[in-house]
Order: sequence, then C-alpha cells, then structure tokens
Amino acid sequence: MVSETVPASWLVYCRPGFEHDALAELQHHAALNKVSCVASHGEGWVSLNRADGEPINDLHRQAAFNKLIFARQSLAALPALTLSRDDRLTPILEQVKASHWSFEEIWHETPDTNDGKALAGLIKALTKPLESMLKKRGALRRKAGARQLHIFWTAGDRVQLGISFPGNRSELINGIRRLRSPSRAPSRSTLKLEEAWHEFIPKQEWDQRLSPHMTAADLGAAPGGWTWQLVQKGMYVYAIDNGPMNTELMASGQVEHLKEDGFTWEPPQRLDWLVCDIVDKPMRVLAMVERWLVRRWCKEAVFNLKLPMKKRWEEVGKCLSHLESSLHQAGVKSQMRCRHLYHDREEVTVHVRLGN
Repeated sequence: MVSETVPASWLVYCRPGFEHDALAELQHHAALNKVSCVASHGEGWVSLNRADGEPINDLHRQAAFNKLIFARQSLAALPALTLSRDDRLTPILEQVKASHWSFEEIWHETPDTNDGKALAGLIKALTKPLESMLKKRGALRRKAGARQLHIFWTAGDRVQLGISFPGNRSELINGIRRLRSPSRAPSRSTLKLEEAWHEFIPKQEWDQRLSPHMTAADLGAAPGGWTWQLVQKGMYVYAIDNGPMNTELMASGQVEHLKEDGFTWEPPQRLDWLVCDIVDKPMRVLAMVERWLVRRWCKEAVFNLKLPMKKRWEEVGKCLSHLESSLHQAGVKSQMRCRHLYHDREEVTVHVRLGN
C-alpha cells in the first residue's frame, strides 16, 4: 500500500540566470509568513521545501502568483522523482495516487533551456498513455476545481509533480507568453509593451483602456518600438527622444516627435498613458515616473527598470517600496504590479494605474 505523499515544496519557474533572484523573493515571503524552508534550485527553476515536511499550501496561497516578480509559474509540489528508463510512468502514477490529487488537465513542462527543449519528443510519446492511465484511476477527470497537474521534467529520468489552482497561477505553458514580432515594428522591443498589456490589463478591458483617440507619451522613444504599439491602438503619441524615429511610423500622423530630454519633459495636458524604456539607473527612472504619477500627468504607466548584475531582487524591492511610499504620502491611490516578463532581459516591467 502506498503511503500518502505531502506537497511540501513551493516550486517556481524563472528565466535562466535569475534563479538567485527568484529564490530571494520566495525566501522573503517565507520569512514574512514565518515558515522555515530549505532551498533548492536548478537552471530555470527554484523551490522552497518546508523544513517540517508539512504541506506548503498556506504559504503558496499567501504569496499569490500575481504578487510575484521573478516567477513564471507557481506550484505546490511533491518530492522529485527519479525514473527508470524502462518504466517512467509507474512512479508518476503511484505518486499521484499517494497524493490523492485530482485535476482537470495535465501540463508537461520543462525548464526554458536547450536541454529542456530536447525533451519534447520523449514527453510527446508519454503524454497519451499517461493521460489514459490517470483517467482510468479517476485522478484526471471533469469538475476537479479547475486544478491542473504540472509534470516538470528536468531530465529524461527526473520529474517533479506540482498542482496549480485557478486564480493563483500562470495560465500559460511554462509561464511563457510567446508573441510574434510584427514585421513593420521599428524594433523587437515592441514585444515588451505588448506583453505588458497582456500581463497587466484583462483582455475584456482593452477596448476601454487601450482605445483610439487616447493620448500617450513614450519617453526614450527612438526608434519607436513602443510608440508603434500605441499607434496601432489608435492613440496620439508624444515621442520624446533626441534620436531619430522610424520614418514609416512618423508618416502615420499620430506621432509628434520632440527632441527633448525624457527626464525633464512635461506634457501639455494630462495624458492617458506614460510608457518608458529608458536605459538608466533604476532609481533615476523611478524618480521621473514618480513625478508624473504624483502630479497625475497620466492615468496609467508602464515602465522598465534596468537591473544591476547582483542583488536584483533587493533593488526591485527598494524601488517599489519607495514608489509606494511616495504615492501614499502624496495621497495618490494606485494599483501597482511588477513582473519579469518573458521578453524582458536585464529589467523588470512595472505597471501603475491611478485611482480616481
């Protein structure tokens, strides 16, 4: 008889190279909730394992996915399994049975690495047989609270099973939003703003919050990757940059290019949007955005903060705390989120929406 297995691990996926930052973030939340944990990590993932072996569910729920910055996915996970190459499925089936889990979907996932991608053929071969067996055992079924089983393959003979819950997870495989780069956009950086909108604005609100005839400012606009996104939504854009803008973009008639310093320029009236992807020290960018928000020069803002090579989690935390404090002291109500997006590299993207 198989004994019950407890999900004592909090497993998250992250961008390779940012494991220490993701782990520091998880440890911060564990400390806030006074949960003693032991850390582990690999390329593109990290986990915290409860020292007392108790379920991780409370901590996983308290540190909600939409609060996390460096995590692409957030799971309550069982102990990792080492599989026999002769029979990979039986240990998975036995652990699912021991966990007493039920779920509506199975997602096979891997780290965002070349080694992870190389497992695609093996995963494809195992997917249907495993689904069939789990259906027969009643674990994979309809009406299971929209829970999903995540089978995270770190090697051909090593997996970790995790469970996710609606409203506290990414709804994307591997937590990655893959967007097609528009051929007419002036630069690939355009995808950063498009992904930010998908991440921070519910799709049903796009017609209201990203509508034609709105006004926007793009600070550090050249050559126009982010301005292009605003123009596609029908907005009129003040493009602030001393550098040259894309000729085709300027021909739209929706862009006013002002060769001025984005850190000092002031808008002629209140705008709907501020966007900014200036490469500079994060606190300098933050001070500029803070001025816009405190003075209510815009209704919503999306901006990137370029990160140092070390202690990136600490730097982000310091920046966000400073901005929250400044807005509170100024009596400005706001909603703020921050995420290390898939199309970001050495930066994080922040979204702020001001209240009425």
